[in-house]
Amino acid sequence: MNKFQDLYNKERIKIDKKIINVFKGRKPASLYEPAAYIMVNPGKRLRPFIVLACAKAVGGKFSDAYNAAVAAELLHNFTLVHDDIMDNADKRRGLLTLHKRYDLSTAILVGDSLLAIAYEYILKDISPKQKHVVGLFTRGLVEVCEGQSLDKVFETREHVTLEEYLEMIKKKTALLVEMCCSIGAHLGGGSKSQIKALESYGLNLGIAFQIQDDLLDITAQEAEFGKVIGGDLIEGKKTYLFLKALQKSEGQNKKKLMQVVLNKGIQPDEVSAYRQIYEDLGVLTDAGNEIEKYTAKSLKALKTIPDKKNRELLEWLAFSLIKRTK
Repeated sequence: MNKFQDLYNKERIKIDKKIINVFKGRKPASLYEPAAYIMVNPGKRLRPFIVLACAKAVGGKFSDAYNAAVAAELLHNFTLVHDDIMDNADKRRGLLTLHKRYDLSTAILVGDSLLAIAYEYILKDISPKQKHVVGLFTRGLVEVCEGQSLDKVFETREHVTLEEYLEMIKKKTALLVEMCCSIGAHLGGGSKSQIKALESYGLNLGIAFQIQDDLLDITAQEAEFGKVIGGDLIEGKKTYLFLKALQKSEGQNKKKLMQVVLNKGIQPDEVSAYRQIYEDLGVLTDAGNEIEKYTAKSLKALKTIPDKKNRELLEWLAFSLIKRTK
């Protein structure tokens, strides 16, 4: 097994154990059993691992940032719970979403509690000299809420530009990854230049990650992806692929794409026809090129990281994210 994959797997197990302990002994069960259900749901734990890897990259230790890593995962899942409610999604990581498994009120309350406990945990790793890290954490929260708001607005707007879309995913997805890098680097004792470099790494990697997610929505296998294939089209979401297709299309293809906007989505049995439009217009290739472009920017930022082994870990992480199938 790849040495970095082995390290990631070991740390993922540790993070999972720490997450289980977050809810152990907490009452009432009506709140914390559903919270444990969504948190123990088998996620990739990428964001907490990024916190740890960035702490190590600047000369720190994983032990400097375990609680912050847990906080990042709690914050991430808070956003997912509320995102699923707003999208009325049925599945998350192959399992029923929280509001489908329980009910809407429970899901809202669990999301709120995850956010509160996230702050409880971020404070555990912060020394008196590192109080600014709470500000970084809060900024990540604010940005992701702004991004989610833009995403919802774009669903009802007839015209959205690719530039507007990129700004939205920067806020909704990329800045949360940037935050994980920044917090890890701060807790690891990084210099200003190292912290800035790792923030750039995270921001660009986050953009690449979201475009890859858009691409997987139409190209992945449902059993592996854990979500309905073509769900973005069914919901009428204006993703990178859709906006690029709209930009490049004309004639009958443009009319069919505009129907997605006018009808606020498509039927599940229409997904394959729209995938064919994407293929004919070359937007799957365009998306792949964008992913490579932002990944290259991300990797370029790592030149200031002096330790080769730590730099290679972050490089491996970037490549594993853009080559993923789920």
